[in-house]
Order: sequence, then structure tokens, then C-alpha cells
Amino acid sequence: MATESNRMPMMGRRRFIGSALAVSALTALAGCSGGTGSTSGSAPAGDTGSASSGDNVMSIYTSEPAFIDPYNAKEVQGTMVVLACFDTLVSWDWDTNTAVPLAAAELPSLSDDKLTYTFKLREGMTFHNGDPVDAASFKRAWERLADPTMSTPSDIGYHLQPVAGYQDMVDGNATEMSGLACPDDLTFEVTLTAPMADFLAVCCHPGLSPVPQAAIDDPATFLEQPIGNGPFMLDEPWQHNQYISCSRFEDYYGDAPKLDGVYFAIHSQPDTAFNEFEAGSLDFAQIPSGRIQQTIDAYGQSDDGYTVEPGKQVLVGSQVSTYFIALNTQDDLLSNVDLRRAVSLAINRQNIVDTLFEGTREVADTIFPRAIDSDDEDIWQYCTYDPEQAAQLLDAAGYPAADDGSRGLTLTLSYDSGRGHEDIMSSIQADLEAVGITVTQDTAEWAVHLTKMSEGSFQMARSGWTADYPTMDNFLYPNFYSTAADNYPHYNNPEVDAAIDAARQIEDEDERKAAYRKVCHMIGEDMPLVPIMYYAHNYVGSERVQSFYYDAQQHPDFRNAELA
Repeated sequence: MATESNRMPMMGRRRFIGSALAVSALTALAGCSGGTGSTSGSAPAGDTGSASSGDNVMSIYTSEPAFIDPYNAKEVQGTMVVLACFDTLVSWDWDTNTAVPLAAAELPSLSDDKLTYTFKLREGMTFHNGDPVDAASFKRAWERLADPTMSTPSDIGYHLQPVAGYQDMVDGNATEMSGLACPDDLTFEVTLTAPMADFLAVCCHPGLSPVPQAAIDDPATFLEQPIGNGPFMLDEPWQHNQYISCSRFEDYYGDAPKLDGVYFAIHSQPDTAFNEFEAGSLDFAQIPSGRIQQTIDAYGQSDDGYTVEPGKQVLVGSQVSTYFIALNTQDDLLSNVDLRRAVSLAINRQNIVDTLFEGTREVADTIFPRAIDSDDEDIWQYCTYDPEQAAQLLDAAGYPAADDGSRGLTLTLSYDSGRGHEDIMSSIQADLEAVGITVTQDTAEWAVHLTKMSEGSFQMARSGWTADYPTMDNFLYPNFYSTAADNYPHYNNPEVDAAIDAARQIEDEDERKAAYRKVCHMIGEDMPLVPIMYYAHNYVGSERVQSFYYDAQQHPDFRNAELA
């Protein structure tokens, strides 16, 4: 998902720490996610009906989401709400690196040709409005992602690209997906066009949660107050730039959560939210840059990096997320591969990590975070800091340096404002200007910034990617497949498309990973984006939080959270 991102149970601590920290000696990692919102985070005066008024309600900082409807669960902020209110077919278990039957269905049976998955749903599940959760509700939800007549078509529909009939529906040639069937109320069949070894991981994505008929009958209302099947339900419509209030769903089919509710306090600036946290008004907030160690000294550091406990309240665990600059390959200037390579070589990533993040983040040298894959073949050769080689490539690209060092080349660097990216962007600007590239900055709120990237109305744009599900494919297909909606570089390499399609069908895990590494290397030679660093948590919980798990995908585990 676009970072600034799902539904799963708690991530296995041992598995993640063993894989992530074995390749990194980091002891205190800092991270930030993107987004936008306003400074108001409390309920309106006189509002006593929402979850925010209870002592057993967890208040958590967020910025203004782009969407809270599953059909566009594409960024961390909105996905947190989806995770609280919806359950998917199956969930991902990081201890075993497999999908597990801890959500709405049993593990599916698979046909001999490895094309048809048959899910048996749990009995007795209902939506928050009392409607039954049946096979048709999953079919309905999945087809919304492919429906071109939606007022705002889904940006995450590409997750269903392997399903038969998906493209026909996207193209407007069908009103249903031929690969989806409901033999009875509790049986959901999914047929693919070709085998895909990682498809069960795809089924864990929060965007594939079921929806009731109300999502079709009144989509505008559903967009503002989605009706889910999860442990919490929205008390009222989304109060934009203010708050989102959720209460425990008393008829939830699973184990009842310990919390009475979750209150998402929306702030445009993490510093403002942190001030609210220090004043006792928030239970979970982001730590501002430059205050990580100070906050650890005051509140104590979590043992595993992901679990808040009394006296161990600061989370600094690695994330399966990569911070990068997308380069618009369709732009007249940046269509030149030598220019793209030069931009990457000119950026001093280590300086950003050392000076802006207290030496805690890890420099990125490829698109994959270490916990996804750590093979040397993944490394992109143009991710080193080499201003001399950058200058040579700029000469080759047709921009020789004048006597004063300038090259007659101006590029615009776009990013989302109010989320702590300003200093990073200024550091990148300084590095590029040091090799003769004039840089202008362009800022916008997160939702506007996302739209500009989707439309291709930018040259260089700050972005990031958090694993929707922890597979190599999830970092390659969404970001680089020519038709994927999150392909913000607007990169189109038919050879890469074909290689991804082929890798998806390889059943043997080691062979499949080897194929994806070759694809990653091909993309690195084209340099459609510039990896900067790998994200890490920089969050803190309040003293009244007895237990709260916030995993490496930035998935909050609200159903098991507990307050004093």
C-alpha cells in the first residue's frame, strides 16, 4: 500500500525480529508515515454518544485518511480504520509465513489445476447492520474493486488481476467477474486465469473484505460510514479532519475485544498530536523527529519493538516499508535513464539517516526491505552515493556543467506537506543542486499529492510502500507493472511485465524468489524510482495502555489491545 500502509492477527515476534534484526544492528529505529488532516482531534462539545467519551476507549493519532472504505484501502491511515471494522477471508501468520484460518473462512481447497480456490465461510457471521455475511457479500465486495462505474474507481483493484474476468469488468465488457462464484451461501469460489503461488497472501488484503448490499444501494453514505463485519463498528459518519469514532460490535462472531472502542484523533501535524499525547489526551502517537531518544528515556523502550506495555512504551521496530522518490518516466526530461541514474547517485542517503533520524534508520539500496528479501542480487547499483559518477551521467545525458557548476536543468520535487518530510526533501534538494541540478519544491496535502502521482502530473515525487502482504511480488507488481494503479513512476517495460507474470506461476518457493530477484535487478537498471531508506516505527503509547501490538506493516491489533 502507499505508505502515508490491514486486518491480520498479531505478527509473530520471533519470526520478524529474527529476520529483520539479524541483518541490522539497529537498536532504536525511527519512522514516519504520510498523510494530511487538521489540528482538531477531539469530539465536538456536548458529544457524549461516541466511543471517545468512554474510559475503556483507545485514542490513537492519525492524519486525515484518503479512504476508509475497503475498496480503496491503499494507505496506512484509512487501512487502520478498515482493520478495526472488517475481517477478510483469511489472515497472514508471520511465524509460519502462511495464510491462516483466523478470519472469516477456513483455508480453501485448491483444484488439481491450481486455478480454483473454494472457501468455506464461518456460520453465523453478520454485518454491523444485521445483514448476514455470506458468499455473495465477498463477491459483491471484490467486484466493486473492478467496477469502472464507481464514482471513484478503486486504486487497488489490481490485486484481483489474477482472477478470471477481472480485466473484462475493468474494461466495461462485463458486469460480473466470471472467476467468482457462490455455489451456496457459505461457499465462495475463486478461479484464476493462471496459477499464482502467492494468491492466498493476496486474500489477506483488507481491501478484499466483504460488504453488505448497502455498499451498492447507497455508495456515498457507505464511503463515509462503512458497515463492516469486524470487531468494531463506526458510531457515526467520518468527521473529516476531526475524528473517526468506533465502538465494539457486540454481535461479533469472534472473541470479543477488550476495548469498548477506538477513537481516531485526526491531526495534520504529528507534533500537535504528540503535544496532545504529553497532555494525556491520546493513548498512541508518533514521536517527532529529533525526540526519539528523549522519549525513550521518558517512557521506556518496547522489548520487541512492536508491543506497548507499561514502562516499555516506545516502539522502534523495523517496518516492511521503503521510503522512495518516484521518477516520472513519462516526463520529457526524466524519460532519460542516465538522468534518473544520476539523480539516485547524487543523493547522500547516509547523511539523511544520520542527521535527521539520529543515526537510526537504514539506508535503502533496493525496493525490498530486508525482512522481505535480503539477497545481494536485489541491490541496485545506482543506489550508492557517488556524485562524481552522477556528474558523468549528467554529461552523458546532455547536461554538461557550466563554469559556475550549473547545468541548465531544473526539476520539481513534489511531496506531501505537514508529515515531517520537509527536512528530508531539503536534504535531497541540496544534494541534487551540488551536482548542478536546480530543484524547486512543490507541496500538497496527502490526498492531493496521491492524485497528482496517479495522474502523472509531477517530475519527482516522495512516496513509499508498505507491504500489503509480505511477498516479493507485492513490492514489484504494484509499483512497476505497467497497468498497476500504484505504478507512480508510470514505468512501462514489457519485459518486466512478462517476467512478473511468469514468476507468479512458479510453485517452488526458492525458484519463485530467484525469478523475482532477476526482475528486481532489471528494474534497478532502469531506475524508475530512487529508494532512500527503510521505514521504522517511532511511536509511543500512554501509561494506561496495558498491551497494544503495532506490527511491521503498521497494522494495529485493536482486538487484543487492553487499557488499564
